[in-house]
Amino acid sequence: MGVWYYTFLNRKEEMDKGRKHRHTGRNGEGIKYTKLTTLLSRTQNLDTGVKMKLFFVLVMLWGCAASLEDLTGKMLTFPVESNTNHVKLNSSKEDFSAVTVCHRTFTDLNRDHVLFSMALPSSYNAYLLFWDHTNKEIETHVREAKAEFRGFDYKPNMWHSICTTWDSKTGLVQMWFDGLPSIKKYVSSGSNIRGRPIIILGQEQDGYGGGFHDKQSFVGMVSDVHMWDYVLSHCEIQRYLNELNFTPGNVLNWAAMDFQQIGRVVKEEKFMSCH
Repeated sequence: MGVWYYTFLNRKEEMDKGRKHRHTGRNGEGIKYTKLTTLLSRTQNLDTGVKMKLFFVLVMLWGCAASLEDLTGKMLTFPVESNTNHVKLNSSKEDFSAVTVCHRTFTDLNRDHVLFSMALPSSYNAYLLFWDHTNKEIETHVREAKAEFRGFDYKPNMWHSICTTWDSKTGLVQMWFDGLPSIKKYVSSGSNIRGRPIIILGQEQDGYGGGFHDKQSFVGMVSDVHMWDYVLSHCEIQRYLNELNFTPGNVLNWAAMDFQQIGRVVKEEKFMSCH
């Protein structure tokens, strides 16, 4: 046990050295790191048997923390039209009384395409953001009901910052597009979104975790995806849209993301303006 235990201590020292260079989200790696080090500090005066048990607990906690990736300054590139390529974003949250989703996209598509897809076993469009090219509108779907938002300048070949909110009490949804708010529209109220979600970028789910169609797929780049289980304030949304310091998502956090890339999806540095 001694070799394993001190090997773990060495790994902790590596984490200590690297942690100051790593941005951690409010509910991500930083919290798990704190739990890990707190437990470790309490093992010094315990007998060998108890240390052994705690050691395995610490290893599991460290492994969970290591599985979250900081995507700050990164983007996910979907380079080809397909009915397979996508990214799955993992969250343990299963009960939503409200939702805010923010993300940035860059595309040259001149057809319908998905922007964000969350499905439940009981509702494939539990929370869906979709660009309707024919009507030049962004649709927000909540449990199959939808609202259409028009009048936004969704130009190709440039970054767009989009946030949407929904509250189960009022049933109102609102969109913020490149800093401009929409009017509020009613979609669905009276009950929460409940169930085990599958959240996907790059494809629209016409089934629970599947049912993809290439002509609805996203081609381009996505970055800075965050999701909250409450309606973000006007000021917080503006801070996100202006790329200032903001409260990261407590459901999905781009700086502490658990995700899988499926098919031809490339994770790379986000290109920025040169000065």
